[in-house]
Amino acid sequence: MELSSFDFLKQQDLPAGALYMVATPIGNLGDITLRALHVLNSVDGIACEDTRHSAPLLQHFGIHKKCVALHEHNEMTGAQTIIERLTQNERWAYISDAGTPGVSDPGARLVNAVQKAGFRIIPIPGASAVSSAISASGSVMLPSEGRFQFLGFWPNKAKERGTLIQDIRNNSKTSIFFESPHQIRDTLITLSKVLEPERQVLIGRELTKKFEQLVTLTAATIPEWLEKTESLRGEFIVLVAGRQANADEAPEHSALLLWANALSPYLGSKEIAAVLAQVLGLSKKEAYQVALDAKDQNGQQ
Repeated sequence: MELSSFDFLKQQDLPAGALYMVATPIGNLGDITLRALHVLNSVDGIACEDTRHSAPLLQHFGIHKKCVALHEHNEMTGAQTIIERLTQNERWAYISDAGTPGVSDPGARLVNAVQKAGFRIIPIPGASAVSSAISASGSVMLPSEGRFQFLGFWPNKAKERGTLIQDIRNNSKTSIFFESPHQIRDTLITLSKVLEPERQVLIGRELTKKFEQLVTLTAATIPEWLEKTESLRGEFIVLVAGRQANADEAPEHSALLLWANALSPYLGSKEIAAVLAQVLGLSKKEAYQVALDAKDQNGQQ
C-alpha cells in the first residue's frame, strides 16, 4: 500500500526550513515508522552519522535523497552546511546509525547549532534501545516511581569508570548504560564484585535482532552466567537496579527535617518532597510527610 493512502500522516505539517530528527530501527527494519518513511521521502536531503551504514536502509525502502555525512569529527562544519540549506527554505533530516538520534551519538551539537541559527527542530520518534529494555525489565528492576538515569556508553578511562561504578552502587535510581562486546565481560565482572550480591542486573543483547537476548540476574550470579554464555557478540544494554536502603540506614527524622528546613525558603512542600525522594531515596509518601512536618515546625516558631 502506498504511503500516500495513509491520510493520517498529514495530521502534522512538514514546514520548510526545518530539521527533522528521525529515529531509525535499532536492528529490525520492521520497526521503521510510517511517519519516518513519510518524512524521509519528503525532505530535500538527509544528514547521516555514516552514509555507508544508512545507505542499505534508505535503499531498502526506496528512498533516494541527497545524503551528507555528519559525524563526531565534522559535526560543527556539517551543521553549517545544513544551516545554509535551511536558509534556502529546504527541509533536512538527520539520522544516526540506529535508534533515536542525538542519544549517545552525534546530533546534539547539530541541534544546538540549528536552534541557535533560529530554525525549527522537529522530532520524529521511533525505536530506542533504552525504552525497549525498560519495557521488558519489570517492576523489580524499575519500581513504580519509574526513576532511572541513562549513562550513555560505558567509559574507557579507568578514573571515569571508577566514578561511575560508585554512582551506580550508591544511587537509588536504576542505572542504564550501553556497552560494546569487547568490554562487556570485564564490565559485568566488575559489577559482580562491587554490587551487593542480591542487586538485580538486566543484560540486553542485540535487541530486536535475530539473536536478541534479555536476561535478569543478580550480581552474584553474573560470573556463572558468563561461564555458560557461548557468545558475547553484538551491542549490549545493561540495567542495574537502584540501591535499596535498609531500615537501619534510613536517615533519622531530625536529619531529614534539617534538609527540608534548608530547602523551605526556596521551594514548596511538593518540590521539597521531590528533592528528598530523589537525593535520599525516600518514598514519595515519606518525603512529603517530612516536608509537611517541617512546615508545621516552622509555623510554630
